[in-house]
Amino acid sequence: MAIKFKAHPYQIYAINQILDKPKCALILDMGLGKTISTLSAINELMYNRFDITRVLVIAPLRVAETTWPEEISKWDSVKNLKYSIILGTAAERERALKADADIYLINRENTMWLIQKCIEAKKWPFDMLVIDESSSFKNHQSKRFKALRKVAAITKRVVLLTGTPSPNGLMDLWSQFYLLDQGQRLGRTITEYRNTFFNPGRRNQQVIFDYKPKPGAEEEIYRRISDIATSMKAKDYIQMPDRIDNSIKVKLPKAIQKQYDELERDLVLELESEEVVTAGSKAAVRNKLLQFANGAVYGEDNKVVHIHDLKLDALEEIIEVSQGQSIMVFYWFKHDLSRLLDRFAKLHPVVYETTEDKRRWDAGEIQLLFAHPASMGHGLNLQDGGNIIVWFGLTWNLELYLQAIARLYRQGQKKTVIVNHIIAEGTVDEDVLRSLEAKDVDEDKLIESIKARIKANARKN
Repeated sequence: MAIKFKAHPYQIYAINQILDKPKCALILDMGLGKTISTLSAINELMYNRFDITRVLVIAPLRVAETTWPEEISKWDSVKNLKYSIILGTAAERERALKADADIYLINRENTMWLIQKCIEAKKWPFDMLVIDESSSFKNHQSKRFKALRKVAAITKRVVLLTGTPSPNGLMDLWSQFYLLDQGQRLGRTITEYRNTFFNPGRRNQQVIFDYKPKPGAEEEIYRRISDIATSMKAKDYIQMPDRIDNSIKVKLPKAIQKQYDELERDLVLELESEEVVTAGSKAAVRNKLLQFANGAVYGEDNKVVHIHDLKLDALEEIIEVSQGQSIMVFYWFKHDLSRLLDRFAKLHPVVYETTEDKRRWDAGEIQLLFAHPASMGHGLNLQDGGNIIVWFGLTWNLELYLQAIARLYRQGQKKTVIVNHIIAEGTVDEDVLRSLEAKDVDEDKLIESIKARIKANARKN
């Protein structure tokens, strides 16, 4: 049975933004109901104002497949909206595209396929486009952005929805807002945007590796997009549960710490010796050090080399103290998961994969749930099943970190959410957690922090 929807004042404001502005961005924290707000605006535009006839929603796979259909079915005010999910094989997608519906839901990976189909048919049938989690289109060089910009310009209404529009810095904003105004506010090309708001950072002669915002650039960028962008923070509008963040520190034995210090020094020195520092080499440094801190590393031929079990021991203590409460454990590397499954096999842990896992978690049937942050992203509500999170291994990706925690720390959670970070002292774990807490995810700062620790260790020795 559908629930009667009574919009909160902040949701009424968001709905009116969509109604009043043909091209707009809603930057809303998780829990503020951006899906039902958008659906309410669609319903008004389609059935009361007769302004639109077909809506395309582009979203992450699980959000397109589950979240939007569930929201349509959940609320009485929008349950009349007919939807078609464009997923599956090419033949299934074509049938879904031809179906009679008001809203067509597609995952971002199939966006290029859909646009190519419409180009071949010489017809773009959608007069409203909703891009859910628009940060998926932050890369101006990606094929999905280049395909989408062709049709965004000819679409009557375009709405961007996101909670984290620039998880990796201001450079992420250009492509997203280009989809709204074709460069009117931030520049018609990425080069114009860079020249206006950024100064070159590290460089090697004519090759520029990164860009740093000019003084006052952030304020000017936000001023320029303020007429079409609305930002809301959950803490300003809804009662969020309490949250406690813990750092559970493990200390490496001297012999293992010496191994780590050598690995850290050799990798970073090798990195410094390169004339051109690539993103790949940075990622290699970061990942290798995080692996070691977690207890194992990939060696030659992808063979797993065991180092220590300190984090496994720490997790076992957390489980014992929790006395049977449900715990969600985030891992990052495959060898972490293998070791976790072996260590805690007696507790019958579950690796999150399906909607059945969600049902069992919500019902309290799972004591230990292992999950990769990338699989626990947008639109997944798990607050009914527990309130304890453990980060066995950290990620440098701020967006994934925030989205993962928001599975439990969100409106509707009835208990204090406890977020435990198992941190190996004297390792890159400390730098990553510090950066995540400060919401400062500049990879260069990670390398600088590693260099600083190497120099400090050298002085001690």
